[in-house]
Amino acid sequence: MHSKATTVERYLAELPADRRAAISAVRSVILANLDPDITERMSYGMIGYAVPHTVYPPGYHCDPSMPLPYAGLASQKGHMSLYLMSVYSDIDCDLGDGAGSNAVARWFREAWAATGKKLDMGKSCIRFKKLEEIPLDVIGEVIQRVPARLYIQKYEAARAAMAPSRPRPAAKKAAKKAAKKAAKKVAKKPASKPTSKKATTKKSPAKKPATRAQRPATSAARTTKKSSARGR
Repeated sequence: MHSKATTVERYLAELPADRRAAISAVRSVILANLDPDITERMSYGMIGYAVPHTVYPPGYHCDPSMPLPYAGLASQKGHMSLYLMSVYSDIDCDLGDGAGSNAVARWFREAWAATGKKLDMGKSCIRFKKLEEIPLDVIGEVIQRVPARLYIQKYEAARAAMAPSRPRPAAKKAAKKAAKKAAKKVAKKPASKPTSKKATTKKSPAKKPATRAQRPATSAARTTKKSSARGR
């Protein structure tokens, strides 16, 4: 549940006794194994752990005014949640020390399974209802395995890997939108009826009037006929 508490102490004081005991126990393990470059503070209505701007000036990319989130601990309505951003990262950041992010995630799952406890791992957090459901030694070691230096490199590698999936340029979006609009218009347009071809009748060519060149020949023929008649 989202809390309006401004300090961790106040947040813990608001919790029921059983939740306060469980959250306090997990918190103690985190603090005992936390890199000094990572600080504890209230964040997003829960106990948060982050890399401050003094260590990582760019801050969190979603809100640069906020420090880079590292972990979180919260009491929710039906369960308690432990947010471990370092474990959820899926980018292999090989620094030559065998502590790549995939290696950390694999180790975490295997170490948890070895305890015989069930791992309830959602898309963003580990859920538990009782303190006995989580192996505190595994939690402490995974915190140790990812100091601020490694976490920053994992974070930046993840950001770089996400770059190709950025939205397309506006021009491509506009062209795609126009193509969709044209396709819809074609789909809505009713099919045209087939037109029957009309039978065409051939017209006989019109008789051309005699040309002037032909008329003198006719007159000459008449004169010849008259002359022959007189001679008879």
